[in-house]
Amino acid sequence: MNTPAHLLLGLAVFARRDVPRSGRAAALGSLLPDLSLYLLAGGALFVMQIPSERVFGEMYFSPAWQTVFAIDNSFIIWGLAFLTAIGLRSLPAVALTGAGLLHLATDFPLHNDDARRHFWPASDWVFESPLSYWDSDHHAAAVAPFAVLVVLASSAVLWRRWPDWYLRAALVSVCLIEVWVVRQWLLFF
Repeated sequence: MNTPAHLLLGLAVFARRDVPRSGRAAALGSLLPDLSLYLLAGGALFVMQIPSERVFGEMYFSPAWQTVFAIDNSFIIWGLAFLTAIGLRSLPAVALTGAGLLHLATDFPLHNDDARRHFWPASDWVFESPLSYWDSDHHAAAVAPFAVLVVLASSAVLWRRWPDWYLRAALVSVCLIEVWVVRQWLLFF
């Protein structure tokens, strides 16, 4: 799934109006598993001016980058953090770690050759799914309607939960970003 879709789903499942800070925590947890990719790729592309073919064709698959991705996409690390949050009875921490786990659970079946080591440090095994959310060679066009349904359902939940105009404006903005991203994936990949 695209990052905006992860954000909407994480917020729909874990953000509660009656739990202060749960929305910010769920948003952060939804984004954290992708943050390293944005930082590494953004630094390489925009700061170091490395061509995108090299960034996504070589550097993405380098041992150093893959180690970073293994750490921030580890079911084991996120799972231990989630159990700790439950033990501490901290609802914002549960929202953060739960949204992170939900991100991983929805990524796991939708990455092919760009899959991560989701069970690091216990294992370096990588599940290369036959499906991809972005790669048309791995059925992205068939996955897209499912992702759209998740986004629409999450948006409907959030629209009802957030009557404030500024929250709804943010929701519409994220939905528009998601539509643009899906369009780009389907057109170019």
